[in-house]
This record gives sequence, C-alpha cells and structure tokens, in this order.
Amino acid sequence: MAFWQLTVASSPESTDGLTNFLWEQGALGVVEEETPPDPARLRAFFPETASSTALMSAVRAYCASLRSLGLSGAAAEPEISPLLDAAWASAWQQSFPARAIGERLLVRPPWESDLGANGRLVVIIEPGRAFGTGHHGSTEGCLVLLERALAGRAGARVLDVGTGSGILAVAAVKLGAGSALGIDVDPDATSAARTNAERNGCEDRIEIALAGPETLTGESFPVAVANLLTHTHLALAPIYARLVAPGGALVLGGILAEEDPQVTGALEAAGFIQRDRVVLEGWSSLRLDRLPAPRP
Repeated sequence: MAFWQLTVASSPESTDGLTNFLWEQGALGVVEEETPPDPARLRAFFPETASSTALMSAVRAYCASLRSLGLSGAAAEPEISPLLDAAWASAWQQSFPARAIGERLLVRPPWESDLGANGRLVVIIEPGRAFGTGHHGSTEGCLVLLERALAGRAGARVLDVGTGSGILAVAAVKLGAGSALGIDVDPDATSAARTNAERNGCEDRIEIALAGPETLTGESFPVAVANLLTHTHLALAPIYARLVAPGGALVLGGILAEEDPQVTGALEAAGFIQRDRVVLEGWSSLRLDRLPAPRP
C-alpha cells in the first residue's frame, strides 16, 4: 500500500471549503466527482505516511462543523481505503480525461495525446493544487463565454482575475487574444499558472503576477474574466468597472445559479449590462458588457 484514498460527500455550498481543508491536511490531489443522480463527492489522496485515524477524525470534525452551519452535503460518513501505487496513478488520471469545451477548445492533461482533437485548440493543464482543470461547471462555463467574448476581438488583451491554474489565460491566448495578464493572491496558483503557460508554449504572451485586482492601476482591458465566488464578485464590482474598458466584456464564474440576480444587480449598478449566461451543474457563468462612455 502506498496511498490512502479518502471519499467524502460534498455540495456546491461546502465543496470549496472542504477541498481547501483536505489540501491543508496534506492531500496529494483532490478530485470533485458529480455523477447524477448520485450525490456529489470529493476523493482525496494521501501518502501512506499519513495517519488514517487522524485523517478520519479531522474530516468528521470538519463535516460536523459544516452541518452546524446548516450546509448540506456533509451528512454521509467519510470513507478511507488503501491504494497501491498503480491504482493511485490510474485513479488520478482517469479523473481528468480530455474534454471538448465550447466550439473550439479541447482541454487535456499532459498524459493524454492530441489524437482526436479534430482541429480543436488544445489547452494542456496539469491537475494540481490550483483550481481550474476544465472539469468543473464554473470553469467550463467561463471557457464557453470567453470564447464567445473573444469572437471579433482578435488581438485583445485579457485580464484573468484569480487565475488559479492559468487555464483561462492560456485558453484566451489560444483563442486569439494578443496577450493575457493572470493575477492571483495564492503563490501555489501563480506557480502552477506559469508552468501551464510554458507547457502550452504561451509564456511569451502570458504575464503572471502575485497580486489582487485592487492593486492594478493605469490599464483597462477589452476582456476580463474572473472565476471566483459570488461574495467576491459583489465586493469587486466597482473594481471591475475600473478594469474593464468601456464597451469591453466581463466574464464571471463561480456563481450558484440562484445567486445570479445578486451579481447581475451589482454589476448593472457599476455600469454593465448582461449579454450572455451559461448554467452547468448548478453553476452559473455570466458575460456582462461595460456600457460605452457617454458621448460629450
């Protein structure tokens, strides 16, 4: 036995916090699985040196805290089982097959080949600690809307707020953006984004910075994308208005479908109008355009 596999139920409200908790416990990888009608779950992989008893105790306590907050998806008992080295590799890799997204993209991990791409633009992303592999509904929705937003905007400069794995910045360049700036406050994310930019041969057109959007000054972007959570979008609405050029497009992800009105309302108050919407697996992605500057 070389690894532990821990499985725990999740829900849209609890997934992000539970995923971060598993990383903090020393997980080597965390996979989110949604196979309706079965409930969503997370699979996390740990080295054999980790104490299975301590892991189960910590996860049970965390799930109990989620239940006390009224969050669903934490009721089922976590499970843990041993995995041999080959089984770990197989389980990890089978969780990230190549995936066709939108009209033109194919997102794949490094161990898959380009065979079967059928002319699609290939985006290679290494699954890791940074969020964004194309397999989550919020990421896929952002990719679909980013493709639409870049149609007719060849050579545009793109801002990717909370870049994570860098998948949206890489896809933007593959889709015809002239350059992209990806920012994140997590050093693990900026490191992963730089690696993925190099892996895709885009490092000369993608700048990655350890920064938050509030630190950017002196530049507005024709296209911006942010795959964050609703409360963050609400807080950043005035900053989005400063960072997106008049007439520019803003693509937002990470929004639970029922939270759409909150985000749309905040952005409309900041000078945007909604143009497009994609809902996948209960997650909503929005495209809003910044209203043109009034004529003098």
